[in-house]
Amino acid sequence: MKKTQIGWWVFILFAFAKANSQILINEIDADTPSTNDKQFVELKTENPYQLLDGYVLVFFNGRAPSDMSYAAIDLDGLRSDNNGLIVLGSSKTVPAVDRRIIEAQIQLGADAVAVYLGDDIDFPEGTIPTDVNLIDALVYGTDDADDIALMQSLRVSIQHNENANNRKTEESIQRNLDGSFSIKAPTPHYDNNLEAPPYIGLDFNITPTGNLKEGDSFTISFQLDRESTVDISTTFSLSNSGFNQEDYTGTTQLLIPAGTTTQMLDFTIINDSFDEGDEFLEVNLSNNLPDNFKRLSDNQRVLVIDDDFTMASYGNPDQPTYQLVASTAPVDYYDRLIDKSAKALEDEITAIIAERGVVRHHNYADMIEILKKADQSALNSNKVWLLYTEEERRSVNFQGQQRRESQWNREHIYSRSRGGFDSVQDLDDVADGITIWEETSVDSLRHGNSDAHHLRATDPGENSSRSAQNYPEYSGPTGTRGSWKGDVARSIFYMSQRYKYSTGEMLQIVNGNPSTRMGLIGDLNTLLEWHRQDPPDDFEMHRNNVIYQWQRNRNPFIDLPELAEYIWGNRQNQAFTLSNARAAISRVSIFPNPTTGSFKIVSINQPTILSIIDMTGRTITKQLIATDKRLEMDLESGIYLIHLSNNEGQQSIKLIKN
Repeated sequence: MKKTQIGWWVFILFAFAKANSQILINEIDADTPSTNDKQFVELKTENPYQLLDGYVLVFFNGRAPSDMSYAAIDLDGLRSDNNGLIVLGSSKTVPAVDRRIIEAQIQLGADAVAVYLGDDIDFPEGTIPTDVNLIDALVYGTDDADDIALMQSLRVSIQHNENANNRKTEESIQRNLDGSFSIKAPTPHYDNNLEAPPYIGLDFNITPTGNLKEGDSFTISFQLDRESTVDISTTFSLSNSGFNQEDYTGTTQLLIPAGTTTQMLDFTIINDSFDEGDEFLEVNLSNNLPDNFKRLSDNQRVLVIDDDFTMASYGNPDQPTYQLVASTAPVDYYDRLIDKSAKALEDEITAIIAERGVVRHHNYADMIEILKKADQSALNSNKVWLLYTEEERRSVNFQGQQRRESQWNREHIYSRSRGGFDSVQDLDDVADGITIWEETSVDSLRHGNSDAHHLRATDPGENSSRSAQNYPEYSGPTGTRGSWKGDVARSIFYMSQRYKYSTGEMLQIVNGNPSTRMGLIGDLNTLLEWHRQDPPDDFEMHRNNVIYQWQRNRNPFIDLPELAEYIWGNRQNQAFTLSNARAAISRVSIFPNPTTGSFKIVSINQPTILSIIDMTGRTITKQLIATDKRLEMDLESGIYLIHLSNNEGQQSIKLIKN
């Protein structure tokens, strides 16, 4: 009720604001060179220093069959400068913008941008354009046919062509003093009728370039692009998230006297003994320069590497270890599977991993934090291990709005287009932590977009290379060991038991390479073979345990890899029993043990993966054996773990080398 009363007051204030002030779209540069990281929209207020509280900037996609919004940016907290100008844009816009937007967010046309009275939540993605509470609008394109419907909806009579002079990446659309528009070289932060910018620009650079680590010193050099007749004095900040004033020494007071153009400030990063994780410092001038000065750059971030980290007791997938990480599943977690077979077995698996009231769904943004823990490198707690490319990458280098080298992102193993799931704007874009979740079930297909059991940390380029291909249409980058193949198989096995798609059927794994029709992925025979050849290791068990903490469900094909055989493999239609599933492999033995040299593995009755692991967790050898085998190994004296895995289960035997 209180919210409704506030809404009436806001409506009255909005009506008053509309009658007494005006905000115009003064300039837009949508098509910029390369990756469109210099896009911007410039607004002009009726009065200088005007607050934009209560206004929202909305972008509309002119694509048929209906024109709809694709982004909305709240303007609360912004204030125009002494010329009544304010700029929203991407990271490479010069001078620096007053509020950043996502890189390449502005679409190229035929599209529109509009200013409304209201809030960003009033314009969720897919909102139909309206003239209600409309302040100003501009419809534009790059040699696109006029979008008459969009123009009529926004009460606009002209669609402006950014490529009118065949210089679309070098020119912008600009409002003239008489209200008409011209296409010419961009003029962000100064009046469109001026030939050159009237402001003095302030820039800076950081040396040394590249990453810093605890204990390093660095210098920030500030430069004006021409001398000033007055002193320029301001403060800036290096703080960013966990990085704060306790993490460095040095002053953040900037003073460039009149008649000079530079100042150099020195800093040292404190080397503490705490594992805070890697962090970014950020040079932030806070847009508080005096009138007639503009920031040529701002918000530059530098990675600060924490030299304090921990190592796990187990190995990464390229050097796997086994049975060092125990499952955290409750003792009776899988009991309902006993004596079930065929469809009944699958139904019981689904009942466990999609149980309404038990299993939890978290936002897509939460997946970043989950993957930092689930895919944490065993060799460095501040890094993640990347699927496919089999390499480490700094956890803090998640690919966000600003794209940089050495980043990582989230790969959907059961690809979005095949699964039919996707993000929902506003619902999925904010991480709200482990204590907040939605209820979910087998029918909650959208939640497959944010299911950590099939999301993995990957290299962005490799993620794009895989796209929505089946396996082994995609077989990974050349030169890698394929340590990810079993992980991929088990993730897809899980998804096929977890979600129903639009027809009411479960997501399916089929033989061959099906098209991208929703609900199908292949190739089943390949995935079964990958599952057998690359059995679950400690890294996978660790991630299963981490995800269980968040989602309250597990991937049963990691805990019980033999399940795959009962559903798709050589034990179809047999009754599953937890005891029998592990019994056969326990007959295997090694002799002599202790040994002074060679030893023999006996009672092998089917293809079995054999790994020899030393006490540091390093895999000495990994091979497939089909029958009893004598091994001639040049091992140093010590204790080793012989790990055996086949369709019946897993077994680890301690070997002593004298």
